[in-house]
Amino acid sequence: MSHKSGFVNIIGSPNVGKSTLMNRLVGEKLSIITSKAQTTRHRILGIVNEEDYQIVFSDTPGVLDAHYKLHENMMKFVNSALKDADVLLVMTDIFEETMNHKETLARIQKTSIPVIVLINKIDLGDQTKLEAKVAQWAEILPNAQILPISALENFNVDLIWEKIIALIPENPPYYDKDQLTDKPLRFFISEIIREKIFEQYKKEIPYSTQVEIEEYKEELKIVRIRAIIYVERKTQKGIIIGHQGQKLKYVGIDARKDIEQFIGKQVFLEMFVKVDENWRGNDNKLEKHGY
Repeated sequence: MSHKSGFVNIIGSPNVGKSTLMNRLVGEKLSIITSKAQTTRHRILGIVNEEDYQIVFSDTPGVLDAHYKLHENMMKFVNSALKDADVLLVMTDIFEETMNHKETLARIQKTSIPVIVLINKIDLGDQTKLEAKVAQWAEILPNAQILPISALENFNVDLIWEKIIALIPENPPYYDKDQLTDKPLRFFISEIIREKIFEQYKKEIPYSTQVEIEEYKEELKIVRIRAIIYVERKTQKGIIIGHQGQKLKYVGIDARKDIEQFIGKQVFLEMFVKVDENWRGNDNKLEKHGY
């Protein structure tokens, strides 16, 4: 029996639903989802295995103009995803005029990689708007296939599968057939905590934080986790902790529930807040934090 394998990379502006789609396609919550833009910072692989194919999906940060060294590193993940794909899923939504980052759009227009444009959130728009959006993208990317979807409502996701399987080449598996992702468990635990920070705090605070797992200790009936939340300024540390520690407590309660669901064991979660000044703008600090 022939076997297909391929890399399918998801590219698009912030907040168009890339992570929602990634989780839907993989069938597991690998990418965190919040209402705020620029939540995804890393390139995250999600691997789907069947007897006759293996698809390696890649969720990437939203394309943006870099204002920090961190943003530059995030865009490196995007640029690498534009090079090593067998299929590119270019994601937009019913409200986006066109991709704001013109340099990335120009690279997509020139690529020889098969492109599928996914117009997301069509459940929130009308038919006239959708038809105009389809026509617009047909003009921008005349060689691409265009598919209206709703990742949240699971509409037309089955058609994405059909198109992908038709396009990926015959190859042996790139990863073990029982492997789900390339990231370690600690990464996903830190991402769950970061998701709760994005949900709990406003404005710049969530973007200034970085979460790292200092200790993960598995005992017979419980997993003990110690997490460090890094911020850039002392004033941010006070905001994260909140009055009498209440804000941080809420983050911990919500994060612990999701971590327990993710690993399937009871969790004891400790969180501490530390200041690492200007970590987003310093190459050495970014490397230390895994970027």
